[in-house]
Amino acid sequence: MKIEEIKQIVIDNSHNLTNEYKRLFHGRGALYEGFEYLLIDSINDILFITFFKESQDEEEIIDLAKHLFDKNSYKACILQKRYIFKAPSEVIFGELNQNHYVYELGLKYKINLLSNQNFGFFCDMKVGHEYILDHSKDKNVLNLFSYTCAFSLCAIKGQAKKVVNVDMSKSALSTGRENHRINDLDTKKVKFMPYNILKSWNRIKKEGPYDLIVIDPPSFQRGSFAASNDYIKIIKKLHTLAGQDCTILSCLNAPELDTKFIKDLFAEHAPEFKFIKRLDNMNTHKSLNLEKALKNLIFEKKE
Repeated sequence: MKIEEIKQIVIDNSHNLTNEYKRLFHGRGALYEGFEYLLIDSINDILFITFFKESQDEEEIIDLAKHLFDKNSYKACILQKRYIFKAPSEVIFGELNQNHYVYELGLKYKINLLSNQNFGFFCDMKVGHEYILDHSKDKNVLNLFSYTCAFSLCAIKGQAKKVVNVDMSKSALSTGRENHRINDLDTKKVKFMPYNILKSWNRIKKEGPYDLIVIDPPSFQRGSFAASNDYIKIIKKLHTLAGQDCTILSCLNAPELDTKFIKDLFAEHAPEFKFIKRLDNMNTHKSLNLEKALKNLIFEKKE
């Protein structure tokens, strides 16, 4: 595929932008040969470009970024090079304000755009966030691997009875608290548990039983979690956490593991939960192979 075609795709996708996070180009879905390394995102008033490998087209892509920057009145354009150790980010046009936010589904999230890895929000999970927003009313919700608590915000906005967020990163949970505060959401109904999930089942169980459980682990986190080995440990504990009528949103973003991997774990270790459906991925994140893309699976237990 030629760089001119990429430019046109990005320009077409940049029409009618709002303050909501929008992916303008998704190379990681392997639909655009030669540009699998490239992501371009519109994040409120920031243009964010990610390279997953060194590119001979870097100069032309930066020229395209300059065109978009001027046309859409962005305040800054950031380039992150994920192929370099610690993934350095730099402002290549404009200036950054002190505080930066992502907007999605009427909610606001604090982010760190110059983080050396993930900046605090995953835009491909919008369909999952929307599902929790629409299915949380009067529910006791467990948010496992909560990170900066996006699912918790959606659940509270969706009138959940209570939300329990569990993540071993205290700094991520601190950002989660701040995200609730800046959205004027009542944290009296929210708990933040800074624990290693795989070693804290009794603490988590005390806040149950749960009507809605979100399982959204990292694919791999050195020393704490590997989906291929550790996802099964969560599935085996569901019977101790779930209420009589419980729904599970089971998320997996490991390209080497398919939907069958999750379905088989439930069938063998939590057969009381029946597979209902897979949530459709976003149109802005199309993939040549859906089994390598984000997988959001819904399971339900009915007594």
